[in-house]
Amino acid sequence: MPSKSIFLSPVATLGLLVMVVLGQANAADRFKHLQAEIFPGTEWARWPTPEAAGWSSPELKAAQEHAAMLKTSAVVIVQSGRIVDEWGETRRPFKCHSMRKSILSALYGPHVASGKIRRTSTLGELGIDDNAPSLSATEKQATVVDLLKARSGVYHPALYETKGMAAKRPRRGSHPPGTFWYYNNWDFNALGTIFKNQAGRGVYREFESRLVKPLGMQDFVREKHTGYVTGADSIHAAYPFQLSARDLARFGLLFARGGRWGEHQIIPHDWVDESTRPYSTTERGGGYGYMWWVAANGKFYPSVTLPDGAFSASGYRGHKVLVVPQWDLVIVHRVNTFEKQGSVSSAGFGRLVSHILAAWPRS
Repeated sequence: MPSKSIFLSPVATLGLLVMVVLGQANAADRFKHLQAEIFPGTEWARWPTPEAAGWSSPELKAAQEHAAMLKTSAVVIVQSGRIVDEWGETRRPFKCHSMRKSILSALYGPHVASGKIRRTSTLGELGIDDNAPSLSATEKQATVVDLLKARSGVYHPALYETKGMAAKRPRRGSHPPGTFWYYNNWDFNALGTIFKNQAGRGVYREFESRLVKPLGMQDFVREKHTGYVTGADSIHAAYPFQLSARDLARFGLLFARGGRWGEHQIIPHDWVDESTRPYSTTERGGGYGYMWWVAANGKFYPSVTLPDGAFSASGYRGHKVLVVPQWDLVIVHRVNTFEKQGSVSSAGFGRLVSHILAAWPRS
């Protein structure tokens, strides 16, 4: 029996096309929603096998063998909210060093959104100064956002900085506020003072209530793993942390998901986007945001290609929380810097990431 042709009016045809397109969009949205709902609970969920997530077990083993030749102490790889692989002392809280700065950047977000902290406030307006030789009138024109970008132009001695940072510090008054990028511990420490003054609570208590408890971090004890660093060089204390690799992976996943954790927007999405944009070009060619390192112009870590917009928290001697939102991927890398010797350079980390990504063909 011959099939019957079905004729639709132009209006009906348009309606059908709209329904199809909306159906596809809704399906895509449902898929994204389901993906976004994969978050760790009391314990991390794991993929049953790396292959279940599209990864290769033999290639991951090769990456682990490569890491064994470095000073790597722990690695956690999270894809789509579940652990693909991990090795080393992933539960041990190690020193975070400069990863503390990305944590503080995150804590700024809710208070900027509430209006407690204004990006455009100057140091003069906020009453921020330092030991003699105190800040000049020009230096006091630096704004909060200048400090977040490490572009304050304030080159006063700072606490908790390496010899290399101190050696590279520009001469006082050599660059007006906002005009020059220099990785500046004075900026980062003064931001801790500004945060306490404006938010009404210190960095550690805010970290515990804003991130540790909502994200369910498992290994952090505030009294044991924090402690302000003070000294004669500056009145602005440093705020070091100790955190485990698996707890830092929760922090990375929060930012991979635009600041959302389950049904709760912990950090404003706009702040996540704003703080991880590149505002400056760094010495190695990538970008720098609000205390986050950012892939830009095809450059980030040597020996590995990552999409522009990937970003990382980075600490002395090889600590990293690498976030690739486009791939819903987080890689945490730790080094035992309780020991005096041993580090993993940016180039070494890039080579390790290259080995890790060889286990995950995305085509």
